Amino acid sequence: MLAQSEVDQFVSVIIPVFNDTERLLICLKALEKQTYPQELYEVIVVDNGSEESIKDVVCQFEQVQVTYEARPGSYVARNKGISIAKGKIIAFTDSDCIPASDWIEKGVNKLLSTLNCGLVAGRIDFFFKNPDRLTPVELYESIEFPFDQETNVKKNKFGVTANLFTFKYVIDKVGVFDEELKSGGDRQWGERVFQAGYQQIYADDVRIKHPARHSYPQLYKRMARFVGGKHDLMMKKNPSKFAMTKDLLEVFIPPLRIFYRVWKNEKLDSFQKKKQFTIVIFFIRYAVIVEKIRLYFGGTSRRD
Repeated sequence: MLAQSEVDQFVSVIIPVFNDTERLLICLKALEKQTYPQELYEVIVVDNGSEESIKDVVCQFEQVQVTYEARPGSYVARNKGISIAKGKIIAFTDSDCIPASDWIEKGVNKLLSTLNCGLVAGRIDFFFKNPDRLTPVELYESIEFPFDQETNVKKNKFGVTANLFTFKYVIDKVGVFDEELKSGGDRQWGERVFQAGYQQIYADDVRIKHPARHSYPQLYKRMARFVGGKHDLMMKKNPSKFAMTKDLLEVFIPPLRIFYRVWKNEKLDSFQKKKQFTIVIFFIRYAVIVEKIRLYFGGTSRRD
């Protein structure tokens, strides 16, 4: 039986997964080797309607349990995990992430040592298939860095759920994730935490690794989720026809400032890199336009 101090430090790690058994196995192996006492944490994998056998992976680990959520959406899945979590501390990561061996230990220490802490957002480091030969998409992600947690916390008041710690009582206070959203739910939830008056902390030593997207189809999926999430959030506010028209037309404005940054960026130290980066920017603009039009003409947000 756990002492009260240990109960207060018990952690539930929640991982939503949809058809990602190969990378989930790597993630769970990393969680099995944590420096945090094994009796003080559990891992909850939420199968979000996978066609692959998630149970065959989970059954290899004593500390891991699997539950099922048929409704599509990572935020729905995370809420399912929260509903069965035993921990007073909740940690979130994703199936394609690889936590450092001291991830839980340092995340918990930062959470417990910060007065009135609502969330701790940890560092997310990209890794590449071949670091010596980046694809154009990997080159783009290595510079644009979509998971800049420090900026997320300090400027935008949230942390992405690939690397996030919080208390169960904070979730009880501000509510769970918005289940109608396919993307952007972590930002919306983080803003609620900030509005409730809790501290938000970026922790550089609370680290996980995340694979960079390396292909155009993978990048398109990410942009589709991103555009869909922003669209869903906007539509929840019942915007006027003028606001919707403005939102749609703005995507056709050439991103001239971005092109200027490309040609001034010292990391793009060759014409070939500048060209590759520029092509990726055009591709992203194409993806955004296609998804915006699709959504405004009756399409629904994508889940993957």
